[in-house]
Amino acid sequence: MAAVPSCAIHPTLQLHLLMLIFAATTILGRLISLSAPVLVTWRCLLATAGAMLWVKVMSKRKLWLGRVVVGKLMGVGVLIGLHWLCLFGAVKIANISIALAGLATLSLFTAIAEPLLNRQRIKRYEVMLGLLVLGGIVLIAGAQSNYFLGLGLALLSALLAAIFMVINKHMVVTGSDPLVMVFWEMMSATVVCFLAIPIFDPSGFEAMAFTDPLDWLWLLILAFVCTVYAQDLTNRLLRQISAYKFNLAANFEPVYGIVAAALIFGEHQELQLTFYLGALTILLANFLQPRLQRRFGI
Repeated sequence: MAAVPSCAIHPTLQLHLLMLIFAATTILGRLISLSAPVLVTWRCLLATAGAMLWVKVMSKRKLWLGRVVVGKLMGVGVLIGLHWLCLFGAVKIANISIALAGLATLSLFTAIAEPLLNRQRIKRYEVMLGLLVLGGIVLIAGAQSNYFLGLGLALLSALLAAIFMVINKHMVVTGSDPLVMVFWEMMSATVVCFLAIPIFDPSGFEAMAFTDPLDWLWLLILAFVCTVYAQDLTNRLLRQISAYKFNLAANFEPVYGIVAAALIFGEHQELQLTFYLGALTILLANFLQPRLQRRFGI
């Protein structure tokens, strides 16, 4: 078997399945009682083991890709680890809705990062859509001033995600095995998150030891479904679509996550009208993107 199996369906449907899985990660982050650095360290550690098991035992492929490629992948893993620390930190400090709304600025950051990293001209309409998303974030931030720190962490997580997504796209296009990429990236992400534990968790490394069976259940789902499978599917989809299109579609993630947070945790009671206006602005940018793309023939 060559890879983690995915449904033989249209890439757009796979993309939205992926967004549902990504939205579930923040729900799981709220359900797990561990601090953000401990949670992310276990997530990355378990994902590393899962990816290695699949590559070596299930599919009989090699893990070593050469010093240069492995070095690049581990560098991307550092960005992923920092991204998750910021994202789950935002969930813990603020709430799921604020964290996901901040993450939706991916389109703005990617509109700038993708052409710069690929040495291409920045497309004006992508920047305009990104600014529209930014306007939505301003509406959200203005209404939720008590969540500024959480929103700031979510914005930083979006910037980091935009950078590693563009780099990952380049690496899968040039032939790197998506699941092997997951292994090396998760390995270095584990190290980054582990080193962050004594800085951000008062209990230090002792917090890594826990026995709550529900926490273990949510962590296993988070590691194997929301990380190994989701990262493998992400890398495969990036072979077919641009990083910008991927990240703009990712603006559906906060919509799915906010609805789920309202149903499960009643977070809608904490949010004001301007939050929803901001969320609708972000969604509008998503619908405009393919129409502008067709109009300008890009």
